[in-house]
Parts: sequence; structure tokens; C-alpha cells
Amino acid sequence: MDEPSPLWPATLHHFQFNSENPQALVEFYEQGLGLSVREAGHDLWLVEGAERRFFIGRGRNETVAYSAFAMDDPIRLEALQRRLSDAGVTIEASPSPLFGNASFSVTDPDGQRLVFGVPPESARKGRDTLPGRLQHIVFATTDLDRIVAFYEQILGFAVSDRVVDENDRLTAVFFRSDEEHHTYAAFKSDGARFDHVALETSGWTDIRDWGDHFGSLRVPLWWGPGRHGPGNNLFFMVRDPDGNRVEISAELEIMPYDMAARTWPHEEHTLNMWGQAWMRS
Repeated sequence: MDEPSPLWPATLHHFQFNSENPQALVEFYEQGLGLSVREAGHDLWLVEGAERRFFIGRGRNETVAYSAFAMDDPIRLEALQRRLSDAGVTIEASPSPLFGNASFSVTDPDGQRLVFGVPPESARKGRDTLPGRLQHIVFATTDLDRIVAFYEQILGFAVSDRVVDENDRLTAVFFRSDEEHHTYAAFKSDGARFDHVALETSGWTDIRDWGDHFGSLRVPLWWGPGRHGPGNNLFFMVRDPDGNRVEISAELEIMPYDMAARTWPHEEHTLNMWGQAWMRS
């Protein structure tokens, strides 16, 4: 593989859900994920814990205003901005109030907005009641080849795994921007839309404890528990009041930058090695 892009390493830091009924989402995530809430602007709320944070704003249901990735070095951030500008990508101001001036945003081929920035040193510290670090975000797309070209060749994400159908056409791709298997992924579907967001825990017993927690709140598991093929992680998913899917994950695979991408068949066993799968296409 070539040398890493200036992007490497970067982690998913926060994002913004939109909702026509944002207060219902605020209440769900305050209770369901153990997050504190504060107003961050007109029709905008920040819900956050020690290792998970995001905004909830007023807008169309099941949409994400932007996804923000944290870098630890302003020099690399500037180098990434130059790389994108040289590639003809339009650089815009960041919509996120969390990174301040040390940030910028771009838009991918599906119109999904991405923010890159350096978090302030005053970022929240401590521990959450149940472990669950904000770790990856996933979208569906009608043009997976175009998305792969943008994220791999322009931004510099590394491909970890590809899923292909019987005609060798891509149906899913998993990308990493650090040594965890994926911080972003895309599935081929009949529309460009949000797919799910994931919290990474510290192990199998956390999956149990999160399941018990959601059970106590009468929030049913929507999919799982199971084990993904790509990423090899244990998981289950729940849905919030708008239908947004949240994954609780454990034991996500570690892949060094120079580890080669792999190919999986498009079948249920690939997406859930324990049983039934959510097949996007």
C-alpha cells in the first residue's frame, strides 16, 4: 500500500441527527445512552457523555446533517485540506461548534457532509455508566463505486473489506481511518440515506449489560445479538423514536494500515455469522 493520507489516523468524534420531533430524540438518548443534555443553539441540543456525543437538530427525520472526524495534529489537518483542495474538492466552513476554527468540511458524492478538525483539549473526560465509545457511522448509497473512489482515493480511507454479489459487483465496503476495522461504511441500496451509527464497548459482557439496560426501558432489540463477518464484531441494534438505528458493538477487529482488504460474498452469513441478517439490497 502507499503511504497513508494525512487523514490517518482519524476517529469519528460526533455527528448531528435531524428530527421533526427533536425533543423525543433528546429524551430517548438522555435515558437510553445515559447522556447529559444542553441547548447548543436554536433548535439544537448537544447530548454527550465521556466517550459519546452528538447533536440533535430540527429537520427531516432519519437524516444526518454532518459526520465529524477528529484528528490530533493541526499540521496533518492542514495537509489533508491541501490534498482535498488539490483534488478539486470544495472546502467549506465547518458547521460544528465543537472543533472551532481548527476544522473544515467537504461534501461526498451523495451530498453527505463530512467535517474534519482538531478537538479542543477541554474535551469532556470521565467514564460513562455503560461503556460505549462512538466509533463508526454507515450510509446507504445508489452509487457505491463512486463512493469508494471518493473515500479511498480522495480522502485516503483504507478499505478493510468488500462484499460482492454473484456477478462480482460491490454491495458493501468497509473503510478505516485508524487501526479499527471501520470508522465508515457504505451499503448499496435503492437510495442515499443514513444506515446506522455504532458505539464500541469493551467486551461481550457489555453487550449483555446494554441488552439488560434496553430491556429495562422496554426498548426491544431490532437486530441481533450476532457476529458480523467483516469486522468480526459482536453486535445488536436498537431503533430510536424516529427509526434511526444504533448499534452496540464489541471486539471490533484491529487492522494495521498495510493489511490487505478482503472480499466476502453477498449473503446473510457474511453480515451475521450467527443467523439472520439485514440485507440492504
